[in-house]
Amino acid sequence: MVVPGTPTGPCSLLSLASQTPCAHLAGGRIPASRRHPSVLGLGRMEARGVPVPVPALATEPRFAQRLREHLEEEQLLDGRYRLQEVPGGRVALPVVEEKLSQLRLPQEIPCGLVQIQDPVPSRAARRQTPAQKLRDELRRLLGKSWSEELERDVPRAWQRHGDLVLLSEDCFRAALWEKLGPALWETVTSALGARRLARRGRVLPDGMRSPSVTLLLGQDGWVEHVDNGIRYTFDVTKCMFSPGNITEKLRVASLPCSGEVLVDLYAEEGGMNFHFPSIWACSNPEQSRFRELGWQSASLPASGEEHGPPAVPGPCPQHCHLLPPGIGYFTLPYLVHAAAAFAHACEWNSHAVEALRRNLALNGVQDRCRIHHGDSRQLELWDVADRVNLGLIPSSEEGWPVACRVLKKGTGGVLHIHHNVETVPSPAPPQTLVLQAKRGSLEGAGSDGEVQHPTEDGGKETLGARIRPEWQRWAEATAARIRGLLVELHGQPWRTSILHIEAVKSYAPHVHHLVLDLECRPMLPT
Repeated sequence: MVVPGTPTGPCSLLSLASQTPCAHLAGGRIPASRRHPSVLGLGRMEARGVPVPVPALATEPRFAQRLREHLEEEQLLDGRYRLQEVPGGRVALPVVEEKLSQLRLPQEIPCGLVQIQDPVPSRAARRQTPAQKLRDELRRLLGKSWSEELERDVPRAWQRHGDLVLLSEDCFRAALWEKLGPALWETVTSALGARRLARRGRVLPDGMRSPSVTLLLGQDGWVEHVDNGIRYTFDVTKCMFSPGNITEKLRVASLPCSGEVLVDLYAEEGGMNFHFPSIWACSNPEQSRFRELGWQSASLPASGEEHGPPAVPGPCPQHCHLLPPGIGYFTLPYLVHAAAAFAHACEWNSHAVEALRRNLALNGVQDRCRIHHGDSRQLELWDVADRVNLGLIPSSEEGWPVACRVLKKGTGGVLHIHHNVETVPSPAPPQTLVLQAKRGSLEGAGSDGEVQHPTEDGGKETLGARIRPEWQRWAEATAARIRGLLVELHGQPWRTSILHIEAVKSYAPHVHHLVLDLECRPMLPT
């Protein structure tokens, strides 16, 4: 639909504010006080999916080409939209609002200012990447106020969760953005093809890695994500989705668990979430062995910085934990793909518990899982599990006694023990060093600005396939410790066998995230 203006001369304008004829274009301008908000650059977006009118100059078909050439020469033609036919047989050429008052046209070209209610994007506009479109829309929004400083403040990468875009905290920091009010977030949301917008901050120091996310546009933060055929839903303002440790999730999904009972002691995912700073707690950070192993370079806060929860009483490093909220990162692959008969999932974050409940229902496995809300160390289960997942790093050692207790007393089972293990550095060939440098970015963006989540190499490329001596020594020591716990618990001999050592990723300089598959069986009396 097009709202036409009434020509008052060879070329005239219709005020978008008053819908009355304006002065002849060659000698007059639209007073700022009477311009439509879109002329001021504050309405050039689709607000919540509703198209916003685009100003255009309408003329007779025989003058359309001359008018187009003149508008292109004056850099006034808005190339984002196609020319459209309007009532009365005229042709409407979309124009850039900010320069209308500066336009001078030959007297012999009759035209009038109209509004195109349903603008059609041009082919060039459809070829634009989201990042380019965002930059162009913001430039038009700000007009003469645009500067290089503001351009540097425009995000070049973001996370997309369905119709919600999540911005990083290091964008739109300049004071001028605040003056734009809701128009800024509506422009950003429309330019990125979304309906909701949020911006993240630092993880909250609440001991559960709760994200500090502000919803900028939209009613709620619930989103859905599909990972390896599994549907996850969560509230981005309350929980985080970690795309990391993908190789371990795939491996878990392929395990032969048919008919088995699983206990997932940490329904949250063990492992660094690269998209948010890590929450950590340590009773004596200055003496923590994990700081010596490269934690500081792995984005942990320096001493005295208030990024973590209060210190946990106890010796170091046993009380040093990553505490991510859980929405079923490992529980669901066991149930959906590995065909476990039943799962017990332990989680202490109430927001994550709600998300886990929804995710179980989304994937149709709610009847095969029981959620235990609280500290897994206080879990009241005994003699039920064929398999136990201990997905907490840097160490799941505090959960080992619980894991031994929940294993079936008569037949035993398999423990999947996650741990960070220090590796003595060794010289790397030049080619390997180049590969590591290329993989050094924690969060990269493609040409379209969409975040490409960091790929966990699972030890296949940068770590190498060989089992390093330090890993083997850790696995053997862990097997001996678990065997001792089982003997002490049941008062009879047990054997532990190392089935597999999986290198998930390089966690920090000279520190690797490993998973030990440990088979534990009671020894029958002879």
